[in-house]
Amino acid sequence: MIKFMLKCFFLSSILFIGVLIGMQQANEGMLQMKGYSDPKLSGAFQVENERDGEMEASILGNSVTSQDLQKKQEQLEQIEAFNFFSQTGKKLSDFVSSTVSAGVESLSELINRWFE
Repeated sequence: MIKFMLKCFFLSSILFIGVLIGMQQANEGMLQMKGYSDPKLSGAFQVENERDGEMEASILGNSVTSQDLQKKQEQLEQIEAFNFFSQTGKKLSDFVSSTVSAGVESLSELINRWFE
């Protein structure tokens, strides 16, 4: 099982790196077709060091920082979008849980009365 997981992780890592390299090659091909270097066209994946020692990453020209990720998480928590299947699943699990709890309690009371 461990060998299988390692193989899957290794293959998915290779495929992910291949996708990033392919996006970079496509960018270089676009620059060659255009004939000149356009500063608006940047690499698919860039990492830059800032003056204060922090690193800034950008994927397809979109800046990615930990603050952005925290803001997005806060927005998602504020939205609290209604998901019908999620709500239905929660209600079903609560019902099954309470039913099983009541069944186990009544069975334990029955067994306790029987052995007294």
